[in-house]
Amino acid sequence: MRLIKTEDAVGQVLCHDITQIIKDVTKDAVFRKGHVIQEEDIPVLLRVGKDQVYIWEKDETKLHENEAAVILSEICRNTYMGVSEIKEGKIELLAKCDGLLKVDTEKLDRINSLGEMIIASRHGNFPVKAGEKIAGMRIIPLIIEKEKMERAKEVGGGTPVFEILPYQKRKVGIVTTGNEVFHGRIQDTFTPVILEKIAEYDTEVVGQEISDDDPARIVKCIQNLLEHGAEMILCTGGMSVDPDDRTPLAIRNTGAKIITYGAPVLPGAMFLLAYYGEHHLPILGLPGCVMYAKRTVFDLVLPRIMAGEVLEKADLDRLGEGGLCLSCPVCTFPNCGFGK
Repeated sequence: MRLIKTEDAVGQVLCHDITQIIKDVTKDAVFRKGHVIQEEDIPVLLRVGKDQVYIWEKDETKLHENEAAVILSEICRNTYMGVSEIKEGKIELLAKCDGLLKVDTEKLDRINSLGEMIIASRHGNFPVKAGEKIAGMRIIPLIIEKEKMERAKEVGGGTPVFEILPYQKRKVGIVTTGNEVFHGRIQDTFTPVILEKIAEYDTEVVGQEISDDDPARIVKCIQNLLEHGAEMILCTGGMSVDPDDRTPLAIRNTGAKIITYGAPVLPGAMFLLAYYGEHHLPILGLPGCVMYAKRTVFDLVLPRIMAGEVLEKADLDRLGEGGLCLSCPVCTFPNCGFGK
C-alpha cells in the first residue's frame, strides 16, 4: 500500500475501511476497503480527518487485513459457527446452535504470541446460545506477511481453536434422599430447584424416587430409574460427612465409578460425580447448597454433562481458581468470574 494526499486519491482503490465516529450516534465505516475513490468522496474523507489515505498496491508477499482476518476465522471455527461481515479488519465468530464452548487454550495462546494478530474469545467450558458472539479476531497492521499467516495455520494444525459441542437430549432420574423427606416430616424443596435447572436443556424426567437414609434403599432407587431408561441420575440429600448421610456410599454400591467426592468450588464442596456402566451414564450427588444458593458447582458441571463430556477428576480440580462464588446481591452469572 502507499500513502498519498486525499486530494490526489481520485480513481485509486482504498485499502482500508474509513470509520466515522459520532458520539452516541454511530461508529461505522463510511467507505470500505476496495472502494474506488470518487471526486465527491474527497470532502467526506476530509471531514472525518483523513488528509491522507492508503491506496492499494498489490504485493504477492503480503495480505490485506481483511484477507488475514478470514484466515484467522478459518483457523478458529468449527461446524456450528458462522462468521460476521468483516468490519474495519475485524471478523467475529457466532454460534449457530446452543451448546458448550470449548477452547484450545494452548493453541490460542500460541497464535496470539506470534505477534501482529489477535484472537479474543469468551471463556471455554461455558454455555453459548445460537446467535451469540464467541470470538473476535484481526491483525494489528493494515497488511501482514503471508509467511506469518502460514505460521498461524501451522499452529492451527487442521483442528479448530474453538469448538461448540451441541447439547444432547438426556432422560433424567431424580433420587431424593433423607429420612425427613421420606417420612413426610418436611416438604421436598430440593426437587423444584433441580427441575428449574434442567429445564434449560433438552431433558425428560423419567421418574423420581424418594428414599430414607438406608444405603440399600438408595441403591434400589437408582437401579429402578436406570431400568426405566434414565441416562443421568441426580441424587439430592445425604451428601455431607455426617454419620447418617449415606448417599455417597450408596452411589458407590451401585458399581458406579466414583470420579470425585469433593470439588474445589464454594458453594458445592461436597459434590460427587460418578459414571455407571460402559455407556458412562453420569450419577451426580448434589450437596444441599444447590437447593438454596443461586449458583453452585452444579451450574459449572451441568452444561458439560449435557454436552456429552465425560469428565475426569482433573477437570474438577481445575475449577479451584475462580471457584469461589461471591454471592453478589444481583447475580450476573455467567457474566462474572465464577468458574473462570
